[in-house]
Amino acid sequence: MLLQEAQTQVDQWIKAHGVRYFNELTNLAILTEEVGELARIMVRRFGEQSEKESDKGKELEDEMADVLWVLICLANQTGVDLTKAFKKNIEKKTQRDKDRHHKNPKLK
Repeated sequence: MLLQEAQTQVDQWIKAHGVRYFNELTNLAILTEEVGELARIMVRRFGEQSEKESDKGKELEDEMADVLWVLICLANQTGVDLTKAFKKNIEKKTQRDKDRHHKNPKLK
């Protein structure tokens, strides 16, 4: 699935099941909340904190998909074509960082 297809699918779902999009600031707050939930799982599974019983049943991929869902909602609401934006972002990073990481002694 391409990002544009994902944007279309989310838009169709919102129109069929969600009544309407939450406003942009509400979705920004929801995005922050979802990133926090992802961070909690990552920190407890891969970091130094122990995992709580309540976190053990949570799936990392589901938390990532929640983040992606809300980001797609925000893109749809603000007229951002994520496929175009992502391609442009890769080009920017390639131009800016093509040698940077290879020259970083911390990554050797």
